[in-house]
Amino acid sequence: MSVTIDSQGMIAQARQVPSPFCDFRPLDASISLLVIHSISLPPAQFGGPYIDQLFTGQLNPSEHPYFEIIHQFKVSAHALIRRDGELVQYVPLDKRAWHAGVSEFAGQEKCNDFSIGIELEGTDDSEFTDAQYARLVQLTDAILTRYPLITPQRITGHSDIAPERKTDPGTGFDWQRYLQGWAVN
Repeated sequence: MSVTIDSQGMIAQARQVPSPFCDFRPLDASISLLVIHSISLPPAQFGGPYIDQLFTGQLNPSEHPYFEIIHQFKVSAHALIRRDGELVQYVPLDKRAWHAGVSEFAGQEKCNDFSIGIELEGTDDSEFTDAQYARLVQLTDAILTRYPLITPQRITGHSDIAPERKTDPGTGFDWQRYLQGWAVN
């Protein structure tokens, strides 16, 4: 199944869970970077409603000790790919999601201004699923078609744009598999 993106940056095949943690990109910002992340909530646990709750400001701090630390974070991503390949969209791709934080790519700071952030449900050291790679390849193909300033050289990990703070998507993410899968798609 292919993935389609409309003129407002909405992904037709995604379950829509609108996040309040986004805003308009600067007028001079062109979407030119794709950032791959990984996330699991609680840490190293998969499934459940907690990622949706974090990205919509509804995470209950009493449900897990880790949530006491993060429940007030105002963060989002454009989309999430769950372990089973389900695609969830939080922010239209044309808007600025709050996923990169303090970051820099190729000498340009504030990556949120010009990037699209995709989360994969997983941890830094766990392998990702076949369904996730398949969906990520489909989504990447649609993103590169819709946003031609994003090239294979402008696809990176969160750890590469914020190396002092972040380690995701981690050693469990097979960059070669992903990039080869996209190149033949």
